[in-house]
Amino acid sequence: MSTYDQSAVTESAVTVIGLGPMGRALAGAFVAAGVRTTVWNRTPGRDRDLVAAGAISAGTAAEAVAASPLTVVCVVNYDASDAILRQDEATAALKGRTVVNLTADIPDRSRSTAEWADAHGISYLDGAIMTPTPSIGTPDAVFILSGPKDLYDRHHPTLAVLGGSHTHLGEDIGRAAAYDVALLDIFWTAMAGYAHALAVARAEGVTGRELAPFAGGIAAILPALFTEFATDLDEATYSGELNPITSAVSTMSHVVHASESHGIDASLMRLIEGYARRVVAQGHGTDGFVRVADLLTDRPE
Repeated sequence: MSTYDQSAVTESAVTVIGLGPMGRALAGAFVAAGVRTTVWNRTPGRDRDLVAAGAISAGTAAEAVAASPLTVVCVVNYDASDAILRQDEATAALKGRTVVNLTADIPDRSRSTAEWADAHGISYLDGAIMTPTPSIGTPDAVFILSGPKDLYDRHHPTLAVLGGSHTHLGEDIGRAAAYDVALLDIFWTAMAGYAHALAVARAEGVTGRELAPFAGGIAAILPALFTEFATDLDEATYSGELNPITSAVSTMSHVVHASESHGIDASLMRLIEGYARRVVAQGHGTDGFVRVADLLTDRPE
């Protein structure tokens, strides 16, 4: 469990809206830390274990948010959170209180919700949870938040009991969602690539267990490449000294041909290969692969 100031939270109260797996983990961590925790979920019955552990069950969303100065929301998306928070009774009960929305969605939804909150006298922080449910309440949890710094500082002692690291990314309310979307882009693109690799390997008689240790080796080289590519993009250097994009195109074509020889859909790799070939056609064959980012955003030459 991460360290926190127990004296700062023993008199605190928090409401958790949304009791899916992540919401239950959040509420459970608050209860375990001795925070007075009120819970509510649109589907009844998900709070039994939490109530048995000491949480307080609310009958309505309005009753739930009225019970605490701080409400933490974790539902499937902003359509769901809007449907809960923008009910007249809940909105009225939230006036003068704070919402920390840990629901995943796009930055524009974060900004529009912040505007709504401000118009109704509700303090608002937006955030995202970057680690899986079992990490909550442990040092491995990672939370990112954005919005007014003084508001973040005021509620940090309570939020800190959720464990791990908490990073305030800036006053722009959409900044946490921007990080979240970009990082999810990395994760799901990587998972798609791994699933495709397992299919190709299986077609060649290689089991997933046999491939996995070598796949881990590929993953191990990525952190240094992430840093290098980020610098190349930010400084527009696009270094391809060690692996020019012309060389990358060749290896991509191998994946395409091997896949299609087994009847495996290679459209994802064909798309990536197409991006790379367009960069070469623009005269950037000696640049590194990250030059593709400019192509994706139609950045002028």
